[in-house]
Amino acid sequence: MSVSETLTELSFSVSGRVARPIAETYEAVADPAQLSRYFTTGGARGRLEAGADVSWDFADFPGRFPVTVVEASAPDRIVIEWEGDNAADGAGTTRTTFEFASIDDGARTLVTITEQSWQATTEGAKSAFGNCEGWAGMLTAMKAWLEHGINLREGFYR
Repeated sequence: MSVSETLTELSFSVSGRVARPIAETYEAVADPAQLSRYFTTGGARGRLEAGADVSWDFADFPGRFPVTVVEASAPDRIVIEWEGDNAADGAGTTRTTFEFASIDDGARTLVTITEQSWQATTEGAKSAFGNCEGWAGMLTAMKAWLEHGINLREGFYR
């Protein structure tokens, strides 16, 4: 960024590799029963597919969060929108994109999560950093669950 450019929005991406095939890894995010086992500590309702009625609940942030599924293209991509404090879009929502790429001759999957965007303010940065921490934790928990059957989040938040 040059001196003359102004930062107007904040976004981030986090990535991780999971030792499972792409279809299995995609399902661990799309299927509410699986997502509830390692990520949504208060449960997930609704499959991540376009037009579905979906909500997530977290022990560390009580209350159901409505999730709008913008796109679901198995096994490569899921795009959601949900409420975000200090969002830059004016509607109070952020957009999260999950991308799944088959690697190592299909033995592993590279998962990249990108969330955008927040206002380029102190409050926006706090919101973005908090969500970045959450998605990095989700990737870690998904890896432990899919590869070893361990729920890292159990008891972590309450």
